[in-house]
Amino acid sequence: MALKLWASSAANALRTSCSGARTAFPAFSISRCFSSAIDGLKYASSHEWVKHEGSVATIGITDHAQGHLGEVVFVELPESGVAVAKGGSFGAVESVKATSDVNSPVSGEVVEVNAKLTETPGLINSSPYEDGWMIKVKPSDPSELNSLMGCKEYTKFCEEEDAH
Repeated sequence: MALKLWASSAANALRTSCSGARTAFPAFSISRCFSSAIDGLKYASSHEWVKHEGSVATIGITDHAQGHLGEVVFVELPESGVAVAKGGSFGAVESVKATSDVNSPVSGEVVEVNAKLTETPGLINSSPYEDGWMIKVKPSDPSELNSLMGCKEYTKFCEEEDAH
């Protein structure tokens, strides 16, 4: 009982909710497992995100994925000019819990790599959708983006996956 009371008090202090109701701080909603998805991005079932702007697609791992990995301590990325294939591994993320391959949600050529991740791999944890991006790709078949999930679909996918 004391633990339940403490948890309730902590939730109130942090303005979090288990009911799924929107709060002033939705990023801290317990019902969303402390992860978020962003409108305007596309998502793969292997937990990578894509932001397609003009002729370039920026790729990284989702907030949901980094949350399950824990503290990221090392990132292996390809070099610019390397070809990637949709669904194929282009690198790896090593955390305190595990090492996981990172798959490309689209096929194309790597045109830029986030060099900051070599020195500061924790950017994937602290800023997965901004500073923690991994590679930029020039898609060879932009229609591949149509097979990826939107924000709502990805959020539902994660909730169902976590329930199992």
